[in-house]
Amino acid sequence: MKFEDGRYRNKDGDPVPVVTKDYMVDWGTWNGFRRYHDACHVCHGPNALGSTFAPALAESLKTMDYNTFIATVSSGRVVNRAGTEYVMPAFGEDKNIMCYIDDIYTYIKARSYYATDSKTGMPPGRPNGREDISPEAKKSADECTG
Repeated sequence: MKFEDGRYRNKDGDPVPVVTKDYMVDWGTWNGFRRYHDACHVCHGPNALGSTFAPALAESLKTMDYNTFIATVSSGRVVNRAGTEYVMPAFGEDKNIMCYIDDIYTYIKARSYYATDSKTGMPPGRPNGREDISPEAKKSADECTG
C-alpha cells in the first residue's frame, strides 16, 4: 500500500480504505462515508446494504473491481429483473460525486470487507474517528470543485 495524491492506494493504484481495530479510518474513507450519505444512501441504504430497489453495494464490491465501479457510477446502469426495470442514474457530470468518487469507493469497500469478515473493515454506523485531511487531498478537492 502506498500514499499518493492524498489517498492510500494498492499496487494497482486503486484507492483502499484504512480501518484500525477501533474503527478509526483514513480521511478518504471518512469523507466517503459523508459523501455516500449525501448522495447514495437514499437508494442503497444507510450502511450500503441495499433496499427494495437498489443493490447492496457492500455485497457488490466484494467482486466488483474499481474500474467497473467508476464506469457504473459515471454512466449509470439499467437492470431488468423479472420484468421490472431498475435504473441507476449516471452521475458523471456531478462534481459532488465525481470529485470524491475515490472516497465513496473506499467507504463502500470498507463496508464490504466488514460484510465478509467482521474483524476487518468498517461495521454499520459512523466511524469512530478519522485522520486529518492531507494537504494533497485538500488540494485535489479544491482543484476539482473549483
